[in-house]
Amino acid sequence: MEGTTETETQLGPPYAKSLHPVYAVGNIQHKVRVLDGTKVSYSSWVKLFKLHLRGYKVLHHVDGTAPPPKTDAAYVTWQEIDSHVLQWIYGSISDDLCLRILEPDTTAYEAWLKLKKLFYSNKGSRAATLEHEFNNLKLEYMPSLDAYCHRLKELADQMSDVDCPVTQQRLVLQLVRGLPPEYDAVASFINQQIPSFEMARSMLQLE
Repeated sequence: MEGTTETETQLGPPYAKSLHPVYAVGNIQHKVRVLDGTKVSYSSWVKLFKLHLRGYKVLHHVDGTAPPPKTDAAYVTWQEIDSHVLQWIYGSISDDLCLRILEPDTTAYEAWLKLKKLFYSNKGSRAATLEHEFNNLKLEYMPSLDAYCHRLKELADQMSDVDCPVTQQRLVLQLVRGLPPEYDAVASFINQQIPSFEMARSMLQLE
């Protein structure tokens, strides 16, 4: 092409630089479920959110990696991308949580730490409350078997958020423990085999 060097032909014009993957995201809620601390636990949200961050090459905005110096030419671009990540955080948490961590002139990492602090504060009392409900939940208190299984799993996830993890075996045993007498036959089989939680749930649904 006349007037174009071989290097320009290979690399394209300066304005043809590809955009950062972060700009490809429209509505974050299409990617990550909204964190409310009940239906969606903090630990589950973090796993999904980090997977999303890794896929769009912005995990370093929440893992403590230092930004470039403000005097660096790359800082403006970093700040713009960080604002997008911050919007993702605000856009994927409940209104109540958003109001509690919303601050002017903050970074994605600072908001990430504030959110973490909310869920890890008062761990002892929260763990005790969750433990009590987990240990005393029974199918007869719930509207359906699915609701019972779902709530039990929710409680286990929330206990993990306060450093009180529930093993798969304990989850299955508690599932059986809360069943009424009419499930005795399948409950006995589950107690002997200790299958995965989802397998035990399927066995109960068939019953």
